[in-house]
Amino acid sequence: MTAGTASYDAVVVGAGPNGLVAANLLADAGWDVVVLEAQPTPGGAVRSDREVHPDFVHDTFSAFYPLALASRAITSLRLEDHGLVWDHAPAVLGNPFGEGQWAVLHRDRAATAAGLDALCPGDGDAWLDLCRTWDRIGPSMVDALTSPFPPVRAGARLLPALARAGGLDTVRRLATPVASLGRELFSGPAAALLLAGNAGHADFPLASPGSGVFGVLMTMLGQTVGFPVPRGGAQSLTDALVARYTSLGGELVTDAEVTHVDVRDGRAAGVRTRDGRSYAARAVLADVSAAHLFGGLVAEEHLPPRLVRGMRDFELDPGTVKVDWALSGPVPWTNGPELAPGTVHVADSVEEMTQTLAQVSSGVVPDRPFLLTGQMTASDPTRSPAGTESFWAYTHVPQPGMTRRDAGDEVTGDWGHDDAERFADRMQARIEAVAPGFGDRVLARRVLGPHELEARDANLIGGAVNGGTSQLHQELVFRPVPAMRGRAATGLPGLFLASASAHPGGGVHGAAGANAARAAIWQQRTDRLRPGRSAAKGRASGSTTGPTTQETP
Repeated sequence: MTAGTASYDAVVVGAGPNGLVAANLLADAGWDVVVLEAQPTPGGAVRSDREVHPDFVHDTFSAFYPLALASRAITSLRLEDHGLVWDHAPAVLGNPFGEGQWAVLHRDRAATAAGLDALCPGDGDAWLDLCRTWDRIGPSMVDALTSPFPPVRAGARLLPALARAGGLDTVRRLATPVASLGRELFSGPAAALLLAGNAGHADFPLASPGSGVFGVLMTMLGQTVGFPVPRGGAQSLTDALVARYTSLGGELVTDAEVTHVDVRDGRAAGVRTRDGRSYAARAVLADVSAAHLFGGLVAEEHLPPRLVRGMRDFELDPGTVKVDWALSGPVPWTNGPELAPGTVHVADSVEEMTQTLAQVSSGVVPDRPFLLTGQMTASDPTRSPAGTESFWAYTHVPQPGMTRRDAGDEVTGDWGHDDAERFADRMQARIEAVAPGFGDRVLARRVLGPHELEARDANLIGGAVNGGTSQLHQELVFRPVPAMRGRAATGLPGLFLASASAHPGGGVHGAAGANAARAAIWQQRTDRLRPGRSAAKGRASGSTTGPTTQETP
């Protein structure tokens, strides 16, 4: 070993949720693991701060975590034993529309149905029918979507569940664009708004295939597990992942930006950081955007030619503008619901939402942006002083350099400071229209445009929060490129993609990290069985527990 070099069984690049899940599973298996994080604080896009106002906690990036409660990759870690506490708002989700009306999602399906039926008789029963369908297929579908591809075991459970839930008719409905699905299932606008708004959490055009199944997935997760938040801020989720990992002897190094993956004898052999340190390892798990890893940290000559060719067509998801407010009182919604929803979607109709997201996908800055907002103190009273509200909103915009025009004629699309502030004014005006007097309650405001988001987390390229588009041409077996066939193994032995760029994509579910950990353990096992290969060094050579009992790639 040379001076400045440390040796481990595995190096995990990036301390986002996927990287930390991978590190935990490898540590469970007895591996000697180090996690290297470029930022001074672990968490990736799961962090919180008091930057907006010293008395207010704001989640810097993501905020609500239904997938964390639905994914075995995270629930199996029992993070509650390491300090994590989940909180819920009185209601899950709301969307104001019309003349002071609200579509409201509750964890109690009967309450959701009653509210929908009051707005349009018959829609309550239709909602309960959808819930019963989800009861039959939901758990198997979530398992299939978060398992290594192809999901053999989960798929074997999903197919008979689909048959019991209506067979091809159910499959057809799930394949229906969400804008059409809402009209097919419901007579009134409220339930359709709930489905479409949840589909808008990703970057699907609402008239495209794939938007329907995602809208149903997110809506039904809200109906069953809710949209929970970690008590005290998003950082609490990261802190629990770190606490569990370090309790197993794992090492975490912050301010350690990895600049290069070392390749020797045709396999990844470790990494180097900007400060000149080297970390040798039999496996490198990269919680890094595919766009940064392939041809960046790893030179193209070390990669399979099909992967290199595929990355030329790799498509990012749109950019994001996020605004945080410290408010002196609750949001003054017009005719606000009796039970405050943690998440509020701001869109007048499914048609408006569809047009807005189509504008973004075609490079047009929307004049009436579709807003996803969060009432964090309503969800977790520890976030700000009593009687106040820690509030945020975000929306998708064209990537920097990809803007064709602004439908509002005020924004250039370069997303510099002034551009982002002008667009934030547009977002605030949308809230003011459904919450008159909102601006009078603003104590402080922070605007994070695409460039600011990327500066705080390099994986959020141009404010892309999903590690690449979630549209069907870059999902499942196509993610991130067809050469990888939806798997964590990259084609370079010893290197595994463990970020949101890998299957199953964005969202705080930890599945991409778990899949990478399983793939690394599987490769280590098969290496030991090949003639002429020596057994893995260190504790990894004796690993027979932990993730090895999971489904292999």
